[in-house]
Amino acid sequence: MPEGDSVHRAARRLHVALAGRAVTRFDLRVPKAATADLRGETVHGVVARGKHLLHRIGEHTLHTHLRMEGEWHVYPPGGRWRRPAYQARAIVCADGADTVGFELGIVELLRTRDEDSAVGHLGPDPLGPDWDPDEAARRLSLDTRAAHVALLDQRNVAGFGTEYVNELLFLRGIAPTRRMADVDTAALVDLGARTIRRNVDQPQRSFTGDARPGRRMWVYGRERRPCLRCGSPVRKSAMGPDPTRERLVYWCPVCQPAE
Repeated sequence: MPEGDSVHRAARRLHVALAGRAVTRFDLRVPKAATADLRGETVHGVVARGKHLLHRIGEHTLHTHLRMEGEWHVYPPGGRWRRPAYQARAIVCADGADTVGFELGIVELLRTRDEDSAVGHLGPDPLGPDWDPDEAARRLSLDTRAAHVALLDQRNVAGFGTEYVNELLFLRGIAPTRRMADVDTAALVDLGARTIRRNVDQPQRSFTGDARPGRRMWVYGRERRPCLRCGSPVRKSAMGPDPTRERLVYWCPVCQPAE
């Protein structure tokens, strides 16, 4: 599942493949930008902001978001794609590399000076150069919604997705329904930052320290299976800011007691 660590790893791969090189092919397969052509422009860099990717090319920024199914691949020139061509939404090639974005949830081209219109609403990013843990904790402390909903809101902290939220709340012993305003947000933010920074350099995301299949998560995806800490059956439900935006919730009723 693409979360902040996955997106930052993708940005690193794309940056290595494209930065400093002139674009040789530029093809955006979305109606609003289908005629855009940045061939000949230099790729200044590719960076991540939370779950968003920003290709800075000439005076423009290609803004993409992976959502649930999206991926960016890097191929040698003319290399065979590992996904069908009809799933391709963005193609950016330069000398030495072809890069293809498949099933991207967002594809838009804007002036780099206008990047804030796409990502300015995001909260601090624990993997970003301007990470501000105090600001992240402050934003969360002002959120009166359930902890699960507040921590998923990218306006509070950018980069945490469903896996991170479920696992971090378990590690801190916080029931997903507890009001975030009643939580020690500084401690939660500190744990989240340390965890995502450790995972960004790992081939497999893990919250337990054990990378073996079935042992990487404390509660996520473990409905009705024993909690790895106390042995109680893990529970599953759904929660969101409204019925159209619900996300999966996993928790241990013993380790994360409701108050």
